[in-house]
Amino acid sequence: MRKKLFFLNSFVLSLVTLYTYAQNINVTGTVKEQSGDLLYGVNVTVKGTTNGTTTDANGKYSISVAKGQVLSYSYIGFTSQDVTVGNSNVLNITLSTDASVLGEVVVTALGVSREKRALQYSVTEVAGENFTKARVNNLGNALSGRIAGVNVTAPATGPAGSSRVIIRGNKTLGGANQPLYVIDGVPMDNSQQGTAGLWGGSDGGDGLSSLNPDDIESITVLKGANAAALYGSRGGNGVINITTKKGTKRKGVGVEYGSNLVLEDIYNLAQTQKIYGQGAYISGVATAPTTIQQASDWGLQGWGPKMDGRKVMGIDGVERPYSYAGDNFSRFYNQGKAWTNSVALTG
Repeated sequence: MRKKLFFLNSFVLSLVTLYTYAQNINVTGTVKEQSGDLLYGVNVTVKGTTNGTTTDANGKYSISVAKGQVLSYSYIGFTSQDVTVGNSNVLNITLSTDASVLGEVVVTALGVSREKRALQYSVTEVAGENFTKARVNNLGNALSGRIAGVNVTAPATGPAGSSRVIIRGNKTLGGANQPLYVIDGVPMDNSQQGTAGLWGGSDGGDGLSSLNPDDIESITVLKGANAAALYGSRGGNGVINITTKKGTKRKGVGVEYGSNLVLEDIYNLAQTQKIYGQGAYISGVATAPTTIQQASDWGLQGWGPKMDGRKVMGIDGVERPYSYAGDNFSRFYNQGKAWTNSVALTG
């Protein structure tokens, strides 16, 4: 009796399986984005099951599914979409981009995009729009204060001057210690063109000072040795990976206009004393210059007596009042103004 029941159950189960298989249909189609470009590697799964496939290089897929089941389409950087299978065996899907998901994807070594949570090393990404809001003409100086572990020294050589960027401190005593700069996968020479020092010279800028912040989509900083391993010894001091904006397939031509005005003033002035004037301390007595030679020798010394308005000799042989001459900072420095306008055509 038990044998008969066992064979009966097996027979019924086989009929149900054959019936279910007969109800399945082969669904095919393509998956593309809103711009019309086909997407490769989109996950196509039957919701609630382990049955699934991916799109090929031409954005095409094929999957066996029963009527009434739900197909789920998912891809990094795009909003997932669910479609219920009906009588049609052709389903062409268009996925829309998801800005919130794109924020989780970073460009790592050699321009490869990876999910940030899947990385085992420190990577920091800064969106390009952050460099154009509070704008600094030199891109290197714009990195200051935006990324943990990155120290930027901006010399006072003007907007076209070079900047010194160090990631996680100096690595060598004799080397430059600056990171490797990579633009869209191509290493860039960031050699400094001349230096300005105590005895003259000029700072002709570096490669970083010639980059336009409006052209940058994002900047990814690879801090550790593991992050920069694919670049070899050149990436030993870290890598700053710059991704520029790219045109996408669209209807017509897009026009973008940006205008930015930045005003700069001196933030901190050293407090100077206004009581004692030029001179030297001779035999315990504070002495003001009385000859041209003394005025020349004591030009940088402020050990004279209290300024009381009397006449003292100047370096040019003219006597002038021995009193406070005013704030030389305000005479030398003016308010800095930088007005930047940009026009971009996209297509």
